Amino acid sequence: MIGAAAIVLAVAAVPAREMSAIERLNAELLASPTATAVLERRCAALGLADPPRVHAEVKRGRVPASASPSRTRLGVGKDEVLGYRRVRLMCGATVLSEAINWYVASRLTPEMNAALDGGDTPFGRVILPLRPYRRTLSVWTARPGRVSASGDVIRHRALVFDGAGRPLAEVVERYKRVLVD
Repeated sequence: MIGAAAIVLAVAAVPAREMSAIERLNAELLASPTATAVLERRCAALGLADPPRVHAEVKRGRVPASASPSRTRLGVGKDEVLGYRRVRLMCGATVLSEAINWYVASRLTPEMNAALDGGDTPFGRVILPLRPYRRTLSVWTARPGRVSASGDVIRHRALVFDGAGRPLAEVVERYKRVLVD
């Protein structure tokens, strides 16, 4: 599988006018510290809501780290509890992406945990004070003109780190066709 850094470098060498809409979206996502920022820019550009604010429709929970494939990648002990969110990121009533997020609650502030546990704010916006950045583990993109049966055009698996390099979360994200139409 091609690494995310290789994809960004390859895409950077291609003039934007020669890239497909899916390739442009993928390049934006790979270059951004959080997907939320990209989705909010797209929400505004597409005129999907006024104001163009992304919110999360959330299913929450806590899972023991041992129950998650992310335990080793996040560097947590077998007894540490991970936060868990399954979200649909939306702009107005339009679904932009769907994601699963396992996060290390003990590495977030109490205020951040409260926001994630009880609100509809996207994870990327909640953790902005921690200066997050992403390391993409895998990428799938639909061929131009083709979309998966679920409407996905891009899928990413990534680790999210804080500015000090501590892993905060593992995310699996599926970006929808509306972002490239």
